[in-house]
Amino acid sequence: MTSQHFADAPKDAWLDRPDAPRPLSEQPVDLVQHLGEMAQARPDDRALIVVRAVAGQVVDQVITYAELDRRTRALAAGLQGRFAVGDRALLLLDNDEHYVVGFLACLYAGLVAVPVFPPESFREQHMARLLAIAQDCEPACVLTSAEMQPLLGAAGGAFGAVPALTVDRGAWVEDPEAASAWQPHRPRPDDLAFLQYTSGSTALPKGVMISHANLMANERAIEEGLSVGADDVFVSWLPLFHDMGLIGGLLQPLHRGIPAVLMTPRFFLEQPLRWLQTISRLRGTISGGPDFAYRLCAERVTDEQRQGLDLSCWRLAFSGAEPVREDTLREFIACFAPVGFSGGAVYPCYGLAEATLFVTGGVRGQGLLARGFSSSGLRAGRAVR
Repeated sequence: MTSQHFADAPKDAWLDRPDAPRPLSEQPVDLVQHLGEMAQARPDDRALIVVRAVAGQVVDQVITYAELDRRTRALAAGLQGRFAVGDRALLLLDNDEHYVVGFLACLYAGLVAVPVFPPESFREQHMARLLAIAQDCEPACVLTSAEMQPLLGAAGGAFGAVPALTVDRGAWVEDPEAASAWQPHRPRPDDLAFLQYTSGSTALPKGVMISHANLMANERAIEEGLSVGADDVFVSWLPLFHDMGLIGGLLQPLHRGIPAVLMTPRFFLEQPLRWLQTISRLRGTISGGPDFAYRLCAERVTDEQRQGLDLSCWRLAFSGAEPVREDTLREFIACFAPVGFSGGAVYPCYGLAEATLFVTGGVRGQGLLARGFSSSGLRAGRAVR
């Protein structure tokens, strides 16, 4: 069988930065201590940039490390006063700052976070996965928002007497001194950080237990595998209930101390151009998604719309979470090379919830590499090209 070998670009010079990745001794031990230290050392630096559409206009909400830590401690104090270390907290929130605060507050309070998918409607098929997870993990509480709270009523008796706390309303929001009531919690490496439920596409979703040690080891692997540096800006529309969106799109930039730019999946799906505009406008350097995201952009972004983009800043475009198609990435490169996108930025990768997230990927800056192998040879345990 013949093979094909493609390499779109040589290894870029900026890969030799001394800070990408950092030595193990310089990397954080756990996120709770790390974010507290960031709030002290770099209080006014951007931790999050939440991009949303308001009255037809795109608006950026900047949240600093100091503000993120304060809001997280305030909610964590409320959780500590109501629940015990190790209790499960179901996260029923949208892809915004409330989700981030809710998730981090669980870590700060010693609760086990359980990210879930907010159903698109109250129909039975949309509610089934949520109810299966709720029944399996037996949550002590549900963290939600005022907007999402009606979903709990629609779920009928599935949540029973489980209390619901709104992250965007309550004493932790209204009382400016609420954060001072937080009792510092230092997680042990083997403590559970969260339950990551599998997709449930072929069976009922199963909860994968992610410890703090698992999480930090995978964040270190991502930093090394993607050569994430101090000058990077991470842009993500990926859902935070999914491992790639949560561990990659949110927690990796927080781990590395670089800005995390967040959008909702809906913001992207309604207009795929918005993803590229956000990268261009905020000078994002790392972003990506499944194959279909690149296909949507190649098919739906017009020549005229492309002219307003400058994608020369996009240094790493990862593709994963579903089969990586060479033809899709080739078409994307051809479409957006005229506005600065480099073929060397393409980064196919593979991961799964059972491994926390990241398993393997390419080499940053190398570009797309495709080779053909004999399927019969592979079945026999031999790589025959």
